[in-house]
Amino acid sequence: MASGNKIKNIFLSASIPLPERDPQYIETADIIAIRDAVVSLATTVLPYHRIVWGGHPSITPLIYYVMEKLGLNIQDHVTLYQSRIFEKKFPADNNKFSNVVLTDIVGNDRDKSLLHMRERMLSEFEFSAAVFIGGMDGIETEYKMFREKFPKALILPIASTGAATKIVYDNFLPEEMKNERLLKDYGYMSLFQKFLIDKL
Repeated sequence: MASGNKIKNIFLSASIPLPERDPQYIETADIIAIRDAVVSLATTVLPYHRIVWGGHPSITPLIYYVMEKLGLNIQDHVTLYQSRIFEKKFPADNNKFSNVVLTDIVGNDRDKSLLHMRERMLSEFEFSAAVFIGGMDGIETEYKMFREKFPKALILPIASTGAATKIVYDNFLPEEMKNERLLKDYGYMSLFQKFLIDKL
C-alpha cells in the first residue's frame, strides 16, 4: 500500500472484440496485447489505487487473476459495474468481487440500459484518469462521455491494442495528448508506471 497517498479512481474501458460484431474492430485488434495491457494495468494500479470498470466478461477474469496473483486484500480497490440486462451472461468471476454494482434495465432496451450503467459509473466516482484498451463501439461512447465529464483527467488510449482504442487515438484524442509510445510500446508495465502512476 502506498503510504499517505490518497487512493485515486481510474476508469478502465476495455474489451476483447467479438468476431460476430463489427469487423472494423476485430480487424485491428491485438488480442494478446489487450490481455497484456489489462493485466499490466491491474498489476501496476491495484496495490495503490482503484480501478472501476463496466464488467465486460473478457476483462473481469483478467483483473481477478491479478488480484489473486498479488495476494493482497484489495477488494476496495476494484468496483465492477454490470447492467442487469446481461444478467444471464455474467461471468462466474463477478461473484469473486465484493464491490459489484448492478444497474437497472431501462425499457428492456440494451442501449438505454448500457447508457444508464455508464452514467451511473461516471457519476458515482471522481476519476483522476481513464485507460482505454482494445474494445468495440462502447469504447468510443465511454471516451466521449468521460472527456465531457472529466475534461482535466489523464487519458491513456493504448492504441497498440488496436480495435476501438486505435480509432479513439487516431480520430478523437487531441494532438497534444498523442504519444508515440501509446502506439508502439508493448512494455505495458513501464508504460503505465511512467504515464499513469508517476503522474497521479
